[in-house]
Amino acid sequence: MAAGPNTIDANEDDFAECVIAASSRTPVLVDFWADWCPPCRVLTPVLERLAVEYAGRFTLARIEADENMKLAGRYQLRGFPTAILFVNGAPADQFSGARSPQFVREFLDRHLGKSVAARPG
Repeated sequence: MAAGPNTIDANEDDFAECVIAASSRTPVLVDFWADWCPPCRVLTPVLERLAVEYAGRFTLARIEADENMKLAGRYQLRGFPTAILFVNGAPADQFSGARSPQFVREFLDRHLGKSVAARPG
């Protein structure tokens, strides 16, 4: 998967910099996903589209869970996909499972303020 605007691929080695430190400047939504996970293949494109739509109001950090099990364990993830929003260096909220674009917009808007565009999707 190629990273798009406002989307990065992160891992255990750069997590402190790319997620923890970066979230003090801009909220970072971490998408813990796995190749073998069908719901992950549903959620990841939704998150990538919203990262473009929200135009820098948050950064999407994708983390492949199987390659980064220490991080999955640190945040006690029970299933995939799990998305955790980091604000000011700490988890602010999270959700699991494949979700609709509307659900994710409402989740983001609770933490980022009202959406710039209420696009159908």
